[in-house]
Amino acid sequence: MRGTLAMVVGLIAVAAPTMGRAAEALSFTAADGVRVFADYYSADRGVDDKSAPLILLFHQAGSNRGEYATIAPALAKLGFAALAIDQRSGGNSWGRVNETVQHLGHSGDFAAASADLEAALQWARSSGHVGRLIVWGSSYSAALVFPLAARHQGEVSAVLAFSPGEYLGGVTVRRAAAQLTVPIFVTSAKDDGEIAAARTILDAVPASAKTQFVPRIGGVHGSATLRSDRNSRGAEENWDAVKTFLTNLTS
Repeated sequence: MRGTLAMVVGLIAVAAPTMGRAAEALSFTAADGVRVFADYYSADRGVDDKSAPLILLFHQAGSNRGEYATIAPALAKLGFAALAIDQRSGGNSWGRVNETVQHLGHSGDFAAASADLEAALQWARSSGHVGRLIVWGSSYSAALVFPLAARHQGEVSAVLAFSPGEYLGGVTVRRAAAQLTVPIFVTSAKDDGEIAAARTILDAVPASAKTQFVPRIGGVHGSATLRSDRNSRGAEENWDAVKTFLTNLTS
């Protein structure tokens, strides 16, 4: 898909309790005309922002880009630019309104949000980013990132999936995973069912550079496992695993 980019840019202060970093608020239009709202975080460490690796951050069900209000600034401090979007399947949480859902007038189903992921990827290239492109999903969007990466082989350099599963009805995540040769990272809550679901998907990946992190201390569903306000005991060990994976990508 190729969305028409109608970008609206402005600066807002995003609540990032441990980082206090401002994000740039923007929006763009998906191929079917839905306006997608997002926050953009510039890379730190003096990295040229257009050549820095860019991580596209997608949230879980009933959620919004506020899921990444503390995560994205931490990624920026590691030298990664980040774009966190509000998908059309989501809701109001994290003290934030899902602006894409609000503008659309209703929350769509999981599969429909695929158009928003496509629009984010198109924005990344149309905005002049030339660095590595990494996709990151949470819960249902952790399922969507596998077919997204399969459709854009040669563009997507790596995949991180937090609590992936076969959530998409007619779309088989494992089948998409079997097409990928890029580095893959999966993790989940400290839950036998989630761990098994992630392993089933990862086992289909032919790439040798693939990692499943199984939390030892604590883990919660989706990307929230990295937030100390949701995973007070286990956020640090999960961050250590993510940092190791990301460091290996850029070393």
